[in-house]
Amino acid sequence: MADNKYLTVTDLNYYITQKFKNDPYLHKVFLQGELSNFRYRRNSHQYFSLKDEKSKINVVMFRSYFDKVKFKPEEGMKVYISGYVSVYGPQGTYQFYAESMEPAGLGALYEQLKQLQRKLSDEGLFDEAHKRPLPKFPDHIAVVTSASGAVIHDILVTVNRRFPHAEVDLFPAQVQGDRAADSLVEAMKQITSYGDKYDVMIIGRGGGSLEDLWPFNEEKVVRQVYDMSMPVISSVGHETDTTLCDLVADARAATPTAAAEYATPNLPDELANIHQLQSSLLASMQNIIRVRREYLNRINNSVIMREPARLYDEQAQTVDLLRERLHSSMIHLLERQRQQYQLTKQKLVGVNPEKKIEQVLQQENFFYQKLVSNMQTLLREKRHHLAQAGQQLNDYSPLMTLDRGYAYVTDDTQKTITSVDQLKKNNEININFKDGKAQAVVKAVRRNENGN
Repeated sequence: MADNKYLTVTDLNYYITQKFKNDPYLHKVFLQGELSNFRYRRNSHQYFSLKDEKSKINVVMFRSYFDKVKFKPEEGMKVYISGYVSVYGPQGTYQFYAESMEPAGLGALYEQLKQLQRKLSDEGLFDEAHKRPLPKFPDHIAVVTSASGAVIHDILVTVNRRFPHAEVDLFPAQVQGDRAADSLVEAMKQITSYGDKYDVMIIGRGGGSLEDLWPFNEEKVVRQVYDMSMPVISSVGHETDTTLCDLVADARAATPTAAAEYATPNLPDELANIHQLQSSLLASMQNIIRVRREYLNRINNSVIMREPARLYDEQAQTVDLLRERLHSSMIHLLERQRQQYQLTKQKLVGVNPEKKIEQVLQQENFFYQKLVSNMQTLLREKRHHLAQAGQQLNDYSPLMTLDRGYAYVTDDTQKTITSVDQLKKNNEININFKDGKAQAVVKAVRRNENGN
């Protein structure tokens, strides 16, 4: 019989594994069921089963995914898980690889919690910058919790043991149920009405399910914690439970006892520290006194204290040296000033204004003589031109014409008559001579034609 038709177990498991991997419906599977064979393994992967009324499936949840689970899984708990199906080759078994887990029936609450957490985180309510330091020695501590629970008892016992000086006031509130959120807000507002009386506030309750702790996830409770004027310590649930009050508070404690320890110093430790500081302070003071005493002894035994006059020897020598430097500097300064004076004096002699005044006066006299000569020449020329113009005027003067026996005629308006056209018979005319005038009457008018 041929051997090549027989597969090895490894080949078969590999083939089946590829079938699982290539099936798109097995890449992301959502299951619901009841936890079975669950044994919590710290810092390790978790191996358990998920079952219903008729069947079950083996489940593996690697540590990287299990660390993101927000609750504590327990045997028999109904849960929602998501992941993929694959084959574990070494054993030839298929199993479910879980990537997330939520309590069944609480998925909506978880989604609501995540949405509110993102909203408040975006507003900055959870930022470390808003966290306030806890007081070292509180005088008054306010506690918001149930009056009948063990929380207040644990806090009172712890505070009385560690720091009995602190006064603890309980502001009772409902920590579970429909009225719990309003009751918590009212208690915190009552604390606020006392002003700055309380140095720190503790809010908390014991552990429980998500529904039990839900009042501490209500938005109005979280905002009221954020608005408190004093630092707030949140102690809600146990170490594995985390509420929004824990995130917004200035400090978070896993238990009420831890919250009281955060809020108060340990008196015996503080007293021991005080005694240690006293001893350290005394030793430091004694050491300082010893050092100062040795320093004082060195001063008393110094040469200067024995011979105080020597204290001034160096200073006296310095004064003499400075005096000599001052005298030398003054002499050099005076010499430079004297040389500067001689140089300035020579410059002044070179620019003596008397020589310039003499030169200006000579120039003035020269220009004056030249002006007089030019004026005389100009006057002679003007007189000559005046004589010529007078001669010409005399030559052209009508009086000279009159001297030769001529006369000119004007009418009764003293208008000169130059043509017979201006005259008519019996017109009165004036005949002007060089030495007077005569009046006449025109007897007749006759025009010459063509010179006749």
